[in-house]
Amino acid sequence: MATSVTRSVDLVCLFISFNLAATGNISSHLFNKLASGDRNVIDSITDIYASPQHSEPEVTEPSPSNDSHGEPKQDKLPADTLLASGPLLTPATKVIMMCPCDWHRGMCDMNCCCDRDCGEEGTVFTDCSMLTFSVNQQLCSHDVVSYSLASTINGYSNLEVSVTKETNYDIFCIHSQNSGFDGFSHPSTALLTDSSFDSLFKQFTSFMFDLEENEGQMPTAEVQDLPGYQFGDEILTAGERGERGLFWLSSPGVTAECVDTSPAVFLKDQSSACSRRLVLDQDCSTSPALNLHTYSNIQLCVGKDKDAEVIPLEVSSVILQSLDQTQTEVRMTAGEDLSPILLNLDLCANVVLKVEYVMRYSPEGHIVNASVSLVLGFVRGAALPLKQDFQIIFIQQDHNQAPIPLSGNPGYGVGLPLVSGIRAADVIVRSINLRDTLSLLHGAEDQDCLHGAHQRSPVLFGLDSVTGCTLRQEDIANCSLASEVLLDILRGPDYPHYVASFGNSPLNNPLDWVQVKSNFNPGEVHSCSIPVSLHFIVEWTRHGSLLNPQIQILSIKEVIQTNTTSLVRSGDSSLSIRTSVAFIPMSAAAFPGFRVTPTIDAKLPFNFFYPFV
Repeated sequence: MATSVTRSVDLVCLFISFNLAATGNISSHLFNKLASGDRNVIDSITDIYASPQHSEPEVTEPSPSNDSHGEPKQDKLPADTLLASGPLLTPATKVIMMCPCDWHRGMCDMNCCCDRDCGEEGTVFTDCSMLTFSVNQQLCSHDVVSYSLASTINGYSNLEVSVTKETNYDIFCIHSQNSGFDGFSHPSTALLTDSSFDSLFKQFTSFMFDLEENEGQMPTAEVQDLPGYQFGDEILTAGERGERGLFWLSSPGVTAECVDTSPAVFLKDQSSACSRRLVLDQDCSTSPALNLHTYSNIQLCVGKDKDAEVIPLEVSSVILQSLDQTQTEVRMTAGEDLSPILLNLDLCANVVLKVEYVMRYSPEGHIVNASVSLVLGFVRGAALPLKQDFQIIFIQQDHNQAPIPLSGNPGYGVGLPLVSGIRAADVIVRSINLRDTLSLLHGAEDQDCLHGAHQRSPVLFGLDSVTGCTLRQEDIANCSLASEVLLDILRGPDYPHYVASFGNSPLNNPLDWVQVKSNFNPGEVHSCSIPVSLHFIVEWTRHGSLLNPQIQILSIKEVIQTNTTSLVRSGDSSLSIRTSVAFIPMSAAAFPGFRVTPTIDAKLPFNFFYPFV
């Protein structure tokens, strides 16, 4: 009996030792298979870690065809060809064959479940130092390998590996590629030289707009049946011989350089600024981009049908800007030529600086009227490259109210005109033309105060300025009349009495406007007094947050000085009259503010310490 029991115990011990050895061999065998890259292990991996809503079936792509030498056959593409986008190429190395935690070559790194050098050591791993790994996370769909350890009944570690195809829902993930090369590496680009610039520019910018070989030509798309323009339609022009073309609006391309082949589209207000590189002595009188006739001698098609009527582009205003940035409107007469002219090797006059188009259209989509406003000025060689501004706005014919320009949103912008108007009942009335705002007498050499055309310049925020004119003593024989006329000339026509405190102050809120105060009272002056100066004092402050302060006008005062002595002087036949403006900041010293630290007002229940108290 004892012998039988002993044999039974020996058999049980032998069975247990056999199971232990079998379990260790299985785990070791799995590590050895993973290290050797056995296909049986890789093919048996399932997508157990992919969530149902993000998982995608793994697609097995056919292997590339081989040539007679057994090497993969790849199509060779020209180096200067920009390929169309296509599917991503199959990565050359599978993600399961990579192991970032394998730091020691030829040795097993502890708890590195992907280390190929680990055999039986893997059965005693306690955890995987790297649970998941992915190579190309920037792809919209990429493979992710996951490692985990499961404990057997005998306490040994059993490695579990899974490869899932996960989807990246980032909007900037890579969905397709057109590089024509394996992986994500790119060949070295061609060296940019003076001779290769034009070819490279055409190669990589041809997708933007038509190049100069297509300039002035209408695209080959068929004209739609509707006679009027629709939103987004390109505006058509007619040449001298009736040929159709497109209405161009210059805009910057890849760089700040002007691209003159950017079409203007219907009902899309656009505003752009770009620059031009010029050789002043050569391009001043020959470059079409500098001539006002390039932007004014245009015939527009009122519709897009073949029999559409043609209307000319009207010139609404031409403004000349001097070297000191003052502007004067010019009344063009028949035969007057304002083409660019080279005054000297370093100065070109009558150059187009700004172009503004206004298109009026009917509800049917026909262009009823089109006008252009131009700003011409001087360009020096030291100020190159030349900066030009272009703008186009569309106004419906039935809506005569044009959009009111603002001088800031909400605070004023430096260099923008002061928004001003007059008060009528409970609203403010102002002009939509910024040139009709608060202004100063435009200063010019030998400008007479009482005779000739008086040009004016708007008061620009933040820019102190001084202008004036000359008053001849023989013109003030009638002192009271001369004083009244001179004061009206200094103030300007339709003199505004209110100025907006912010650049976007609403017209229906008079409390948001500041009244222009004056120290001049004609009734208090008994003797003849001639105003010799008109000065505006504008006090302003920064309002709001320290991170984004907004400029607000606090007050504006008109200071008029009159003569204190007799104007009759020996040897003096004229008197200088001055107009000026000064901006005075009234902002207090800014300091950061902090919130008060909150206090804790917590009450404990009455039996909180029961039964100790």
